[in-house]
This record gives sequence, structure tokens and C-alpha cells, in this order.
Amino acid sequence: MPAVRLTRQLRVFWRVHRAFMRLTGGRFGRVGPMPALLLTTKGRKSGERRDVALNYLREGDAYVVVASYTGEGRDPAWWRNLKSNPEGLLTVAGKHVSVRARETDGAERDRLWARFVETDPAYAEYQRRTGRRLAVVLLERTV
Repeated sequence: MPAVRLTRQLRVFWRVHRAFMRLTGGRFGRVGPMPALLLTTKGRKSGERRDVALNYLREGDAYVVVASYTGEGRDPAWWRNLKSNPEGLLTVAGKHVSVRARETDGAERDRLWARFVETDPAYAEYQRRTGRRLAVVLLERTV
């Protein structure tokens, strides 16, 4: 699947995808080669609930996501929200999972990044498009 660019059509697709993920309890929603989850965060400014559908990989009991934002020059809002308050809720495979976000670094980040790029090479293109280092985030169960 080619690396997409941030467009109005993509934003509309993301909105529809989030609604579909909510309706199915995260049971369906795969896009491309990776499964998807619905992450709920608390807005850092508004304090309101914010949902985003993200591709993920499993790492033991944790979920790995990448703050790619299609290679845009700024971090996605969900990652800025988690940096402000690392607690979140996942809806995935019909279950709700409370999580705490942690940015990976060093050898752990390198290993997880390599898995992401191997699974979906579009992430390498997203990294090439931007001057920022894409955060590889581990969402670890809290309960």
C-alpha cells in the first residue's frame, strides 16, 4: 500500500473509519497490512474525549503505534494529548483496554521501528517526508 498524503479526502476517511471502529467495538477496521485500534485520549486543551484509529503491532501485552501523521511536520494531536496525559483507553477486538503511553527509545525503538517498516513500508516514506523523528509509542496495559 503506498504512503498516503494528508488531504481533505483522507481526513474524511479518518472520520468515517473512527465511526466504524466505534460501531464495531474495534472488531473490524483493518486498513492495509496492519490491524487497527481505536485510541481514546483526553484533549490537552479542551479536556474532552478524543478518538483516533491507528494501525498497531503487538508487543507482548502492549500495543505499538507510530506518531506518523503521514509524515507531516508536526506531531499528531493524539500524541500531543498523550504527552500531556499518558493515560488512554483502547477499543480493540471488541474489548476496552486501559493503557499508559510510553515513548520508546534506543534499541527498543530501533527494533519496534524496524518491525513497523517491515510490516508496512509506507512508514519509511512518512519518516523521509519530515524533519521530526517519528515517535514509536508503546501503549501498556494499566489494569
